[in-house]
Amino acid sequence: MIEGPYFVLTVLGVLGTGVTAGVFCGFSTFVMRGLAALPPAQGVAAMNAINRAAVRPAFMSVFLGTAVLAAVIAVVTFVLWPEGAAVELLLGSALYLVGSFGVTAGANVPRNAALLGLEPGAAETADRWRSYVREWTAWNHVRTGASAAAAVAYVLALA
Repeated sequence: MIEGPYFVLTVLGVLGTGVTAGVFCGFSTFVMRGLAALPPAQGVAAMNAINRAAVRPAFMSVFLGTAVLAAVIAVVTFVLWPEGAAVELLLGSALYLVGSFGVTAGANVPRNAALLGLEPGAAETADRWRSYVREWTAWNHVRTGASAAAAVAYVLALA
């Protein structure tokens, strides 16, 4: 069984990945559906406001802090190689770093940046908004699943 500071790191990993999964799940299950139901100009304006609000310390400390924590857990696991938990710890770290942080940086953030460039009242905004909602939400499902799976992997490492 994992003990001491390593146990604390893993519990914090469970909490960080779980909270992040919950935030992403909320977007996948109801926030994006609600925004998609708005007229495109209002949906674009609302999502841009949400994206600006997301880069504040409340969310970023959890999201980025968990990425740093996942990297630390991976490095410590390679150094100490805890018996019976190394695979779960490495899997949890990889799932979060690639499936949550990596997908955010590679798929969701670029779409958010493109959305900022849209003129809410322009003729092409409606088509681009529908495409944005569909693609952004699909990638968000990936982030949700990866974050939740990372939390499960970390919990299994504690068992």
